[in-house]
Amino acid sequence: MRPENLEQLYTLSQPALHPSGEWAVVSAKRQSFAADAYVGQLWKVPLSGGTPVRITRGFSDGAPKFSPDGKLIAFLRGTPGAPPQLAVVSAAGGEPMVVTNQKLGVSEFVFSPDGQRIFFAAAVPEEGRYGTIEGVGPAAEDPRHITSFQFQMNARGYTADQRIHVFVIDTPDPSAEPPIAPIGRAKKAAGEDAPKLIPTPVQLTSGDYDHTNLFPATDGVIVVSARHAERDNDLRRDAYLVPADGGEPRLLNEAIPGHILSVGAAAISGDSLYLVAGDFGDSGRGYSGSNPGLWVLPAAGGVPTRLTEPEPWYITEVNPVPADAGAVLVIANVRGNGQLYRVTPDGEMTAIPAGEGAAVHFAAYAATKVLVTAANADTFDEVVDVTVTPQRLTDFSAEFRAQAGVLAAAETIATSADGYPVHGWIVKAANYDPNRSNPVMLMVHGGPFASYGSYIFDEAQVMAAAGYTVVMCNPRGSAGYGEAHGKAIIGDLGNLDHQDIIAFLDHALATVPGLDADRVGVMGGSYGGYMTAWLLGHETRFKGGIVERGYLDPPAFVGSSDIGWFFVKNIHGADKAEWERQSPTSYVDQVVTPTLVIQSEQDLRCPIAQALRYFTELKLRGIDVELLVFPGENHELSRSGRPLHRKARFEHILTWWAKHLPVNE
Repeated sequence: MRPENLEQLYTLSQPALHPSGEWAVVSAKRQSFAADAYVGQLWKVPLSGGTPVRITRGFSDGAPKFSPDGKLIAFLRGTPGAPPQLAVVSAAGGEPMVVTNQKLGVSEFVFSPDGQRIFFAAAVPEEGRYGTIEGVGPAAEDPRHITSFQFQMNARGYTADQRIHVFVIDTPDPSAEPPIAPIGRAKKAAGEDAPKLIPTPVQLTSGDYDHTNLFPATDGVIVVSARHAERDNDLRRDAYLVPADGGEPRLLNEAIPGHILSVGAAAISGDSLYLVAGDFGDSGRGYSGSNPGLWVLPAAGGVPTRLTEPEPWYITEVNPVPADAGAVLVIANVRGNGQLYRVTPDGEMTAIPAGEGAAVHFAAYAATKVLVTAANADTFDEVVDVTVTPQRLTDFSAEFRAQAGVLAAAETIATSADGYPVHGWIVKAANYDPNRSNPVMLMVHGGPFASYGSYIFDEAQVMAAAGYTVVMCNPRGSAGYGEAHGKAIIGDLGNLDHQDIIAFLDHALATVPGLDADRVGVMGGSYGGYMTAWLLGHETRFKGGIVERGYLDPPAFVGSSDIGWFFVKNIHGADKAEWERQSPTSYVDQVVTPTLVIQSEQDLRCPIAQALRYFTELKLRGIDVELLVFPGENHELSRSGRPLHRKARFEHILTWWAKHLPVNE
């Protein structure tokens, strides 16, 4: 894979299954260098055989959903330079009608169970900000008066002046005659009664709260929100019912003494309400290493009961199976891969295979059919029918395979210094030759409570195609191996994780013929940036290092990062001397390795000050160090940044390694 192949990578939405179970609709988006944006449309996917067909022609169409009767498809339509809006089209075909004009766009939506209404969520800008007054740009806005911990969020910015609220509109009829805007005398005569090209929605929520993760209920819509009095001091999130006709949202999950939940998603199936939620303990801040679990309570509300144990279940998504005795489908992170399970109200779990090495991202159910969006070792996102035997229904990766090819990842288990198993993968370089010296690239994932998987990974493919054998693992601190594994490094970063990563690297060097221990580079982003900088301060074995969007200076993280107010103490402990001991910046005097620091200007997760100090400290000491800064980007540059920036990032990375770790040496 080369940087230019980014245009062949498709990202698919959750499949929308027609109630008949005969066909599905999915959004397929890709990067466009010409538009420097993400473009894509909706595709009809037959379940009984046949070729998927594009059914919309918008600039950026996504997140499709069928109305309960299957007659309509609603989706989010983006246009160049504008935020996405809600659109509706007949399932039989026709021209979509855009039915919202929210200033900051629509983020999500659901149909009511009877299909008569559509609930949607949209950020509501404070008057005078975000272009609400013509001629008043960001630099001319009034000052912000901040009194809280939680006032900013990466990829969003300030939050209190653009709260996400719930709206409702009557479901439009795409076959009805379109409204015509009157002009002249007709416009004057009509006055306020003039036809509206866009229906006026009813705002159902208000106040200094966000409302997200919508799920339909018979008497309204379920949302996830933090509306409790102490919401600024913890990470608690609850499920609320927002009445369809207005009124105060009603809390659904009652408190559990000593256990503050952070709800991530909710779904009703049968008489039960299911929650995906982390248990953050009595402080409500116990985030690090905590496995989100599946919880159940009566649909009308009550005290939740945990159905999945923290060892090993890390639940990421829940979907209802209403025709199946109140069961649900969940996705669990198992050793780095998303795996699908059916769970009954009493907690019985049954695995639903999605194919060898598949990593499931989304799931959907209708009329006994189960579809997933999944990736595996040789495809990016594809739609797979997993009702009986896994059957891939799409092949959006075909062009990528034809142009770039796929280099296989070999699953491997190493043994750490204390005997602990370390799970990971090795991707041999395109020009790998066991009879010559082969350069090696050690990659470290972010998080730390995240993971690599067996599915195709663009970063590894680019490096392997360039001639580097890639080594990547899930050391202690990673997700998908149980809470004990995830929490093993808390209070002592740079110890067991360092030990595991080096053990895996040494295992690869010892077991793969031709890998040259004297020709190894290391790179990583976020926590991977932390770990790269840590390794550079404690090892002299690397030819070069790339520290990207790194968590590098814990004391300075407090107040500058959107999560700094709780994260540093949570992961390092309360002793500030430990913050310094576990800081990569404390060891810059020991760095001797050429280093490239990559940072985004608008990163609020690991702010640019972290990179600037690390770069400057190395430069003051005469280290061969360079800084690459991307304007307009945030912490998600490598995953969802502007296409031309993502391409440029790869090009700069390859240029750096060609200089400091040339393939042909």
